[in-house]
Amino acid sequence: MNYTLEQLRGLVAVAEELHFGRAAARLRMTQPPLSRQIQKLEAAVGAQLLDRDNRRVALTPAGEAFLAEARRILAIAESAPELAQRVSSGFSGLVRLGFTSASTFGILGRLLNELELHLPEVHVELYEMVTREQIAALAGQDIDLGLARPPFDPEMFDSRLLHREALLLAVHESHPLTELSRPVVPADLAGEPLIFHSQQKARYFYDLVVSMVPLAQERVVHTVSQVMTMLWLVSAGRGVAFVPASAQLLGVPAVTYLPLRTPIPQPVELHLLWPRHSHNPALERVLQVLDGLML
Repeated sequence: MNYTLEQLRGLVAVAEELHFGRAAARLRMTQPPLSRQIQKLEAAVGAQLLDRDNRRVALTPAGEAFLAEARRILAIAESAPELAQRVSSGFSGLVRLGFTSASTFGILGRLLNELELHLPEVHVELYEMVTREQIAALAGQDIDLGLARPPFDPEMFDSRLLHREALLLAVHESHPLTELSRPVVPADLAGEPLIFHSQQKARYFYDLVVSMVPLAQERVVHTVSQVMTMLWLVSAGRGVAFVPASAQLLGVPAVTYLPLRTPIPQPVELHLLWPRHSHNPALERVLQVLDGLML
């Protein structure tokens, strides 16, 4: 359709005033140019939009239908500059967020609530990925921000600690270790069947547990990548597992969580991770909102 915004404004004015003279005065123009605008608009649309004679002006059925579209088009055109300004300033837009499955245990929801409160016009798209996948997606600009486990390449990425928590031992509720009145130490685990993190798919937790708790690897009976799977195996009496404290929120039945004696009281870390060079204005606003936030 080859019509202009001025022609649409002319139609709206005439439709609302039902008088060419008053509509022309409202638009600060004379009546003949307004009449020509309406004629050109009808030619472009291919339908008569107004019935007019010397006494009255009225919308035709086609005019009634087109008037609604004209108002919608004008509203979009008038709001477009403001929208562009808000996107350019980062107050409106899209941020694609990668997250590990374990980060959903109470962390992800609170983070999204914080962003919705302060940046209601920034839409957050979620992508569940392990840290390795997030790093590749960030490098390829497929996501803007990650909730990931260290370490990271400081030349490519910037990061900030978002959450820190304890490492716990998950045991079946009938396990004798539940009778301990102190934190579990490695000696307490002699002979215990271990449900362990995959060295390939859960490398962060694998390295963390190995560094924090000296263990005999030959006691590993199951190797898995997801905390939820570990807990269901513990619930079935298959062994004991090392999990982040937030795993308690999952509510898996027949599992008890025991404190571990570790060199660092809260060794499990979750970081915000983003590329050092991003062209997304909304990412900067999101980082400002989350600056200093510890969940």
